[in-house]
Amino acid sequence: MSFLRACSLSDLAEDEPKRVDLNGVPVALVRTEGEVFAINDICSHANVSLSEGEVEDCMIECWLHGSSFDLRSGKPSGLPATKPVPVYPVKIEGDDVLVSVNQES
Repeated sequence: MSFLRACSLSDLAEDEPKRVDLNGVPVALVRTEGEVFAINDICSHANVSLSEGEVEDCMIECWLHGSSFDLRSGKPSGLPATKPVPVYPVKIEGDDVLVSVNQES
């Protein structure tokens, strides 16, 4: 599994998603509840950016239709989305946030 540097940990504000592109993969990074999560930035229901949504209780909400996705599993919590979005492994080295977009969960 290869990891790519996504950003600095200090670039991530609590509960404020940040979009990054890693090897052409749009990723929403979220720092919440003492952890950093990486989830595909495109809603599985509509082609919109999840990083423009709100974060609460380890969920990210799509701003367009209100579907929320679990940051740990990518699973939607309710309609209109029915398909999960990919989540990616994250590791922190010093102030670097590293993400592996080669391995999805």
